[in-house]
Amino acid sequence: MKTLFYRMLIFLSRGMGLWFFRFFSWWVATGFFLFSPGRVAVSVRFYRALCPDRGKFSALKQAWRQYHSFTSVFLDRILLMEEGRLTHTSEGLEFLNEAMERKTGGILLMSHFGNWEVAARLLHRKGMRLLLYLGKKHKEQIESAQKKSLEEQGVRVVAVDEEGGSPLDIVEGIRFLKEGGLVSLTGDRLWGREQRTVSVSFLGHEAVLPEAPYLLALLSGAPLFIFLAFRIGEGRYAFFLSPPIYVKATSRREREPAIREAAQAYARLLEAAVRRHPQEWYHFEPFLGTRLSDG
Repeated sequence: MKTLFYRMLIFLSRGMGLWFFRFFSWWVATGFFLFSPGRVAVSVRFYRALCPDRGKFSALKQAWRQYHSFTSVFLDRILLMEEGRLTHTSEGLEFLNEAMERKTGGILLMSHFGNWEVAARLLHRKGMRLLLYLGKKHKEQIESAQKKSLEEQGVRVVAVDEEGGSPLDIVEGIRFLKEGGLVSLTGDRLWGREQRTVSVSFLGHEAVLPEAPYLLALLSGAPLFIFLAFRIGEGRYAFFLSPPIYVKATSRREREPAIREAAQAYARLLEAAVRRHPQEWYHFEPFLGTRLSDG
């Protein structure tokens, strides 16, 4: 039902104009905001940590903007259907081009910040071979259509369920890297209940991140790139790519510190990006853990 409704909304919006989508999606976002108090509370806690000198009402306003800004993710899927409707600037893309020329492969660390899907599709249009590891939710509908659309465009997708997927999934990723491709993983969300994790400091709190991207970088020797794509205007994006990060350890004892250092580097860049564009934080699940002491 959700998929049918979503497709109908896109069809009508393309025929009647994007104003229809904006109008309708505003009411949908408002409904979610008003009738999902638990999720809104998660956002309010996040924004209070982001701006501790401001009150709860300010955090509530930030959450309101977050929910309504999130509709742009779906709006820009419509714009992606037409060549040239989305434009972007980029910083650091030369690092990725260099990895492609050397055929070393690369690991893209994406986030629930901005619009990773726009980034993936535009990179694919540039001729870059992509393999995306995406979480698979129980009874997902719109997300399933999204994955199918990516696959139809030639992007390889590996769906990882809540059980953590198969060990062969990682083998496929390593093989893809050895062939010079790009493997993308989410850096800020845990999908599997038994997933291995690494703890970092984020906004003065403990945050738990998936260990898989850093372990894949360690085992494959491929460079890891932190990739952020955020909206800077109607149909306009800015891409940021970090210099390559190599996760190296000569012994098992060095493995954990090497992974933790790389994960903290990711957390620092993500925190800086969220401070600049707070409304583009689209992580609606609890992310912040216990508050860390100032010492």
